[in-house]
Amino acid sequence: MELESTSQQVADLHLFLYERPLHPELFRHFADYRLEQGRYVADIWIVGLSHVVTVTSGSKTVVEMVAPDNDLLPTRGLLTRFRLKGERDIEKKCPNGWVYMVSSQVEPMDEHLFKSVHNDLRRQAAKRGWFHQFDQFADGELVPFTHIEHEARDAELHVYAYHSFPAERTIVKTQSIFELLG
Repeated sequence: MELESTSQQVADLHLFLYERPLHPELFRHFADYRLEQGRYVADIWIVGLSHVVTVTSGSKTVVEMVAPDNDLLPTRGLLTRFRLKGERDIEKKCPNGWVYMVSSQVEPMDEHLFKSVHNDLRRQAAKRGWFHQFDQFADGELVPFTHIEHEARDAELHVYAYHSFPAERTIVKTQSIFELLG
């Protein structure tokens, strides 16, 4: 059974950090990407106005998920979770040798500013990164979307995710670093 991931509201979003892979069947995948770097492999899924990033090196896995909370989500391997609200920064040294850092922002805006930022992010997405828009959930002229960019380095991965919620005139941003120690 898939977690509902498209008709969500900003207030429903949480950030989850796991030290184990999550089953792909839990999610409706709108786009999947794979990065193969020297010391790790990363799978990035756009699962609505949400995302899942799984980074694996040998038997060491760390997963970031931005999604609504749901009873179907596993609790085994959950290292932390919090509701996305305002701004928040965390750093977590995972027991399996990964260090995870994230800066999250939920930015409600007035109509004019939101339209400008929304369109700027769309132009940025046309030049780099991965982008998926959700025409079926458009409310007016602006279409909700998820845009993800990354920087892959030998022992670390930087992921920048943007989720646009036009009906709420809000952009949700996460900037994450996954660093493999040793």
